[in-house]
Amino acid sequence: MRIHLTGVGGVAMGNLAAMLKASGHDVSGSDQALYPPMSDRLREWGIKAREFDASNLKGVELCIIGNVISRGNVEAEAVLNQGLPYLSMSAALAEFFLKDKEVIVVAGTHGKTTTTFLMDHILTSADNPPGLFAGGLRADGMDGFRISDSRYFVIEGDEYDTAFFDKGPKFLHYKPRYLIVTSLEYDHADIYPDLAHYRQAFERLLRLVPSAGLVAACYGDVGVRKLLKKYDLAPVHWYASKSIRGPLDEPSAGSKKERSKPKGLKAQQGSLKVFRRRGRQVQFSGYGATIDEFALIGDHNTANASACLLVAERLGLPEAVVAQALHTFPGVMRRQQIRSRIQTSGTAADSPEGRSWMAETWRKPAANIQSDPKTTEREIIFMEDFAHHPTAVEQTIQAVRKAWPRHRLHVLYEPRSATSHRSIFQTEYIKAFHKAHSVYLCDIYNKNKVSRRMQLDVRRLVREIQAERKKKNRSSIFFAKDPEALLQCLANTFMPHAAGDIILAMSNGSFGGIYPRLESWLASLSTT
Repeated sequence: MRIHLTGVGGVAMGNLAAMLKASGHDVSGSDQALYPPMSDRLREWGIKAREFDASNLKGVELCIIGNVISRGNVEAEAVLNQGLPYLSMSAALAEFFLKDKEVIVVAGTHGKTTTTFLMDHILTSADNPPGLFAGGLRADGMDGFRISDSRYFVIEGDEYDTAFFDKGPKFLHYKPRYLIVTSLEYDHADIYPDLAHYRQAFERLLRLVPSAGLVAACYGDVGVRKLLKKYDLAPVHWYASKSIRGPLDEPSAGSKKERSKPKGLKAQQGSLKVFRRRGRQVQFSGYGATIDEFALIGDHNTANASACLLVAERLGLPEAVVAQALHTFPGVMRRQQIRSRIQTSGTAADSPEGRSWMAETWRKPAANIQSDPKTTEREIIFMEDFAHHPTAVEQTIQAVRKAWPRHRLHVLYEPRSATSHRSIFQTEYIKAFHKAHSVYLCDIYNKNKVSRRMQLDVRRLVREIQAERKKKNRSSIFFAKDPEALLQCLANTFMPHAAGDIILAMSNGSFGGIYPRLESWLASLSTT
C-alpha cells in the first residue's frame, strides 16, 4: 500500500514509518522541517521525507496524520478536500500491528517509557521478544519499536489527544488485555482543564480491559487508588515498593499491614504485594526473586519493575529469567542517563579565589587546568533526565541522593512542557527541589505559548525556594533567563566537592542545546 505520514519528524511517527516500511508498504513522509536524528534515521530506512506540500499526496492510498498537525495544514486540507482515506498514528498502529495480539499497555502520568522498555526486556529475555512501541530509545541505542510474530505487543499508552479529528487519548486505540497503571496526577493542562477530566481518560481506558485480563496498579500512588476504588471489571493486582534499612530477609515494620488487601477495595481485586529495597538490592517477595544489583535507582523504578513482575507472573514467565532481566536491563536514554563521568581537577578550598578560578576554567584550555598546583582529584557525574512534573523531579532527585549519598547534587531545570511552564504547580515545585544541594532554574521555554497570567513565575519560585532553604542554612538557588545564561551561571558558581559532585539536568526538551558544551566544560576539568 502507498502510505504517507504527515508530521513524520517526531520520534513516534518516524518509528511508525519504519515499521510500515519493514512490513512491505511504500512509505513517504513530510514535516515542516526535518532535523537529525530523525532525518538521518528516515534516510537510513529508505523513507523519502519532504516539507509539507499537497503534491506529496499524489498516488497516496492512505495518509496517517500526526497529532501535531492541525486544520489549516496544507496536506491535512488536501486530504479532506480530496476525500483521501486517513488515520491517526494510534489508529494506524492498531490497524496494522495490534490485531490478534495480547496487548500490554503501560499507562500513567510518570514512568511509562521506562516501564514499557523493562516489560519488553523481560519478555525478550524469556526468548519471546514482543512487538514494541515506546516513546524513546533504550540506553544501549535500541530503537523503541519492533515487529514480532509473538502473541504479545508491549506499547506505551499515552493519554495525550490523538489528532485534530480525534480528541480522545491515544491509548484508547490500543485495547489492552494487560494494563499497567504507574501513577495518576494532573498533567497535560493544555488539553485537560482539571484533574477530573484527566482521570476520566483513564476511567475510559480501564473499561476496555477484559475480565480475563489484568490491571497491575501502584498502591503507593493516591491517584491510582482513587481511580480504582470502585473498579471491578477486571482483576486488579496491586504493587508497592518500600525502602528499608535492615537486611532484606527480615520483615519490615508494618509489613503485615502493607501486605493486606487495601481498605475499601473489593476482595476479588487481588492482594497487595510489597517489594522491598535496600540500596541496589531488591527483594520481590511473593515472586521468589531477589536481585543483588538492580539496574535502576529509585523507589519509583522499583515500583515500575514490580508492575512488570506482576504481568510476568500472570504470563507464567520463569522466575530466574525475570530476575536476570532486571539485573541486565540497560535503562532508557534521558532517564537518569549518565552522559559523562570524569575525574576532575578542582580547587581544594571553597574560597572567593576558588570561585574565580572555576569561572576562568570556562575559558581555559584543558592543559592550563591540569597544571594548576592547587588541584585534587574528584569525580563529577553529569546526568540527564526527562523529569518535568514536580513529582517526577522530586523522585529523581531523591533517587540520585540515595544512590550517591556522599556526592553533592546540583540540579539544572528547564520548565518546558505544556504543564510545567504554567503556574499550576507553582507551590509544588518548592518542595520538589528541597533535597538538592544547589538548584539552577531557567526561565520558562517559549513564553508566547501561554498568557503571562498563567505562566509559572520562575523568579518568584526562586525567592520561595530561597526562603525555605535559608531555614536550613542552604541558599544555593540561582535563576537564569535562558539556558545559555544558566550554563554561564553554573561555570561561575560551581566548586568541586571533595566527595564528588553530580550535575543533574532535567528537561523534556533540548535544554537549549547546552549539553554538548556542558560536557566539553566538564572534560576540560578532567585530570586524565
